Amino acid sequence: MSSEWPLFEVFIRGQHGLSHRHVGSLHAPDAEMALKNARDVYTRRNEGVSIWVVESARITASSPGDKGPLYAPSESKIYRHPTFYDIPDDVEAM
Repeated sequence: MSSEWPLFEVFIRGQHGLSHRHVGSLHAPDAEMALKNARDVYTRRNEGVSIWVVESARITASSPGDKGPLYAPSESKIYRHPTFYDIPDDVEAM
């Protein structure tokens, strides 16, 4: 068994934003310590309103190379693509 602490990904929601953004990574023995360390390292000027820490090993993500097969099923759902609607000329860009 390795004695190295797990890696956590840190996401911060800024005071003027609605979504969290990835700001970096850190090692910590557990999620509680990762949260405290993330606060100390990534929000030194009180710019954040919320912090998420996620153990890197727990993140499941797609690969950019899988883009075609991953999104192919959505093309069969025409209601997701409003190209068949008539939009009046006086309606500006949506």
